[in-house]
Amino acid sequence: MKPFAFVFPGQGSQSVGMLDAWGVHPIVLETLKEASDALGEDVAKLIHEGPKEALALTTNTQPVMLVAAVAAYRVWMSETGVAPQVVAGHSLGEYSALVAAGALTLAQAAPLVRLRAQAMQEAVPVGVGAMAAILGMDAAKVIAGCAEATAAMAGSDSEVVEAVNFNDAGQTVIAGSKAAVDKACEILKAAGAKRALLLPVSAPFHSSLMRPAAEKLKARLEEIEIATPQIALVNNIDVAVEMDADRIRDALYRQAFGPVRWVECVQAIKARGLTTVVECGPGKVLAGMVKRIDAEMTGAALFDPATLEEVKGLLA
Repeated sequence: MKPFAFVFPGQGSQSVGMLDAWGVHPIVLETLKEASDALGEDVAKLIHEGPKEALALTTNTQPVMLVAAVAAYRVWMSETGVAPQVVAGHSLGEYSALVAAGALTLAQAAPLVRLRAQAMQEAVPVGVGAMAAILGMDAAKVIAGCAEATAAMAGSDSEVVEAVNFNDAGQTVIAGSKAAVDKACEILKAAGAKRALLLPVSAPFHSSLMRPAAEKLKARLEEIEIATPQIALVNNIDVAVEMDADRIRDALYRQAFGPVRWVECVQAIKARGLTTVVECGPGKVLAGMVKRIDAEMTGAALFDPATLEEVKGLLA
């Protein structure tokens, strides 16, 4: 096979029945059982039956996306035996990447991401924080608009808005307090943004308001043994490949309240000589971003038996 990278999706790509196409694939069933045992609940039932509202709860979304991505990765490895040269994950997806790289086991990662999700939800009450996607505007202008909006909120520590996801050249996500996000949307639309769309999320992920959550995560990370990754993993927060356990822990801690530098992650993958990037897990969001970040790169998705065969063909 030609060389390739695998990337793993974060929140937003979940859907009821998202593993149904695998049927009774033994590896998928085994992965679901492993996660269910680690979490003390029936993850397979939650994914298969939902309801949608239950899957959308951050405390459920983060574990189910991890499980779905790891299941797809394990099927890929069982059928091809060919590992990617590089892995990366968008936000929560970095935990799936760590499992794929052998740094964490699924049994370690599932409770860890649930704790991460609970801590994030508790850090900012529902309705107090917000996130919005800013479309059709350069990232530097979005950053400047956020600074202007924060300044306009009279310097309150709790009224802040920041650029938190650099997804592609024309899409930057902002997050912070609801009032500051609304103000930033108003400023950015006036400055020429094509659209400013409020996102249906329950907390201002990756903003500085998530620091209390990050401290809880840090305490748990210190208790977990992290192995040396067997595959190079480009992290979100520094766009760096770390092999040392303490440095990996520190990056995961800072990632909780720092921006997802996705554009740079994809550029770093290309800098390693890889132009084919496969999104492993539900959805096609990251596969689409790859093409928008660099037209010379190919993005593909792997989330069911049909797309598995497509990716095999693409890499043959």
